[in-house]
Amino acid sequence: MGAGVVQNTKGGGRRRRGRSRARPMAEINVTPFVDVMLVLLIIFMVAAPLMVVGVPVELPKTAASALPGEQEEPLTVTVTADGTVSIQKTAVPRAELVAKLRAIAAERDSTRVYLRADGKVPYELVMQVMGALNRGGFGDIGLVTDTGGPRLDEADG
Repeated sequence: MGAGVVQNTKGGGRRRRGRSRARPMAEINVTPFVDVMLVLLIIFMVAAPLMVVGVPVELPKTAASALPGEQEEPLTVTVTADGTVSIQKTAVPRAELVAKLRAIAAERDSTRVYLRADGKVPYELVMQVMGALNRGGFGDIGLVTDTGGPRLDEADG
């Protein structure tokens, strides 16, 4: 990636008096740079679709920090503004929610689940879904919010 120095060796092997002159190499090797850029491009092309969860909701904004990641793909339960409950991207009737969660919990190593609820959903419905998650075998429930919301301390002004 850097420029090199080429020794000027005129004179057929005999050493001259004084210093030999070094001239800068005028070529830059861009192959490593292109390799790194292609790898980064592939990583972003693969990772970008995985960052979006399929059910669109308007999450409430808070000042909470993000949770650390985990090895297994996180289970996400979403409650939309109209009260529809979805596991990952599949809508589930509320009457079947606990049974489906128990079946999923039997196949997973982790009991962590992320609950995404629209900001317009009544608190009672969110608590009912949290109770269903608990009865379904998921005790580690993380509430998903957007960042940049109001802070309730004296730094807010």
